[in-house]
Amino acid sequence: MKWCEISIQTTHEATELIAEIFNDLGATGVVIEDPELVNDYITSGKWDYTDIPIATETEVVTEKAYLAVDGELEGKLQTFKQEVKALEGRGVSIAPGIITTSELADEDWSDTWKQYFHTEKPGDRIVIKPSWEQYEPKDDEIVVELDPGAAFGTGTHATTSMCICELEKLVQPGMKVFDVGTGSGILSIIAAKLGAKDIQAVDYDDSVLKIVQENLEENHVENVISVAQSDLMQNVHGKANLVIANIVADIIIRLFDQLDEHLEEDGTLLTSGIIEDRIDDVINAATAHGYGVVKRMENKGWACITFKKQA
Repeated sequence: MKWCEISIQTTHEATELIAEIFNDLGATGVVIEDPELVNDYITSGKWDYTDIPIATETEVVTEKAYLAVDGELEGKLQTFKQEVKALEGRGVSIAPGIITTSELADEDWSDTWKQYFHTEKPGDRIVIKPSWEQYEPKDDEIVVELDPGAAFGTGTHATTSMCICELEKLVQPGMKVFDVGTGSGILSIIAAKLGAKDIQAVDYDDSVLKIVQENLEENHVENVISVAQSDLMQNVHGKANLVIANIVADIIIRLFDQLDEHLEEDGTLLTSGIIEDRIDDVINAATAHGYGVVKRMENKGWACITFKKQA
């Protein structure tokens, strides 16, 4: 099979919104080339990137996704352009917004992923490693082996890395966790490796569930985590000590309608994927449902907010 690589040059603000558009079109994977993120790794002192020069232009992010070359491709390309234009109509900056396309064959696909995904340490203990690289953990490090495939979420994006840092603090041995909008399953896997014993990972897009299951098996946590298709928490059972929602602001706002039914009285909601312009909207929705902010983190125009029920 041949694939069409669609590439767009855009802003940090628009990256996850465009990833959602790609996902809705059935894209087989999303790659984000963020020069600002690469600079962070070069200067962090944690990794050996000495042969990679510091980028001087960091405002433009290149985002790529892959669609099958078939009879539906032309229509999907038109839809993509229309949806991107609609983002501008909602006040989201997408500049420069340059879109290009190219073809590649199946045998090029795995090599494409390997160019962009390497071993990284987004938190204090958690290390994310693709299967094709070797890594020896140091001290109390926990290694998560992850091949992203078609699912979004590898730990490199600010929304996910902030969640990982918070999970290292929030997860307690034996706790029950719901991961809403699980994507690649990365946050569920991390919760399991940190000691959670009953995790339900759900996603509205059932096309990612096979990849999630493969990632669970790769990390030997399939007996701790169940996977299901679900619109928010409609298909989760019982109440959790911790609910994770690394999605987008509008979906998080909807989540509050179901939260009391599925979160323990003293439980915690960990949210991320919130662009800075929507922070107040999410906090206002939380307040209206009786939830207060426990902690708020911001990074590169994104927010990660922890909520608890107010007394």
